[in-house]
Amino acid sequence: MPPPGGRKGNDDMKKQKGFSLIELLIVVAIILIIAAIAIPNLLKSRIAANEASTTSSLRTLNTAEVTFASTYNSGFTDGLNRLGAPASGQPDTNNADLVDPVLAGKTGTGNNTSFIKAGYVFTYVPTGSNLTFGFIAQYNMYADPQARGSSGQRSFLSNESAVIRANATTVATLSDNPL
Repeated sequence: MPPPGGRKGNDDMKKQKGFSLIELLIVVAIILIIAAIAIPNLLKSRIAANEASTTSSLRTLNTAEVTFASTYNSGFTDGLNRLGAPASGQPDTNNADLVDPVLAGKTGTGNNTSFIKAGYVFTYVPTGSNLTFGFIAQYNMYADPQARGSSGQRSFLSNESAVIRANATTVATLSDNPL
């Protein structure tokens, strides 16, 4: 029977202290099990998103190259920077304003022939017998993961045919299967 005044005795107060160490360890173990199940799926989702972004970027660059060649009655560009926007004034063969600064290699992670986007390193290589600007008839665009298995699994290659090819183990080549 409780003491007068409705106060609980010392024995009752000892029983209301909180969670035991075992209960807390069980909760932490459950959280760790859930995290162990979820993290690989999150990594796979990120890889899939990076690969989708990469193929979309390759399609955009292919379209920009064809648009450049037909707009200026020239061959393809000798560098990605020609596809970017001019600092001022109207677009021309030096700055065609066809892609954003990242795809044109005009950001801190890019240059005339390469840039990094969504965990992939993109590299533009004019090819063929005549590499003089205005006469370039062929090119290859490579996209390789910065860390295979982490930022992306497959490497991609596209060229003037606008077909994107993929290889899951090494740098993609023209003999790899198209997407």
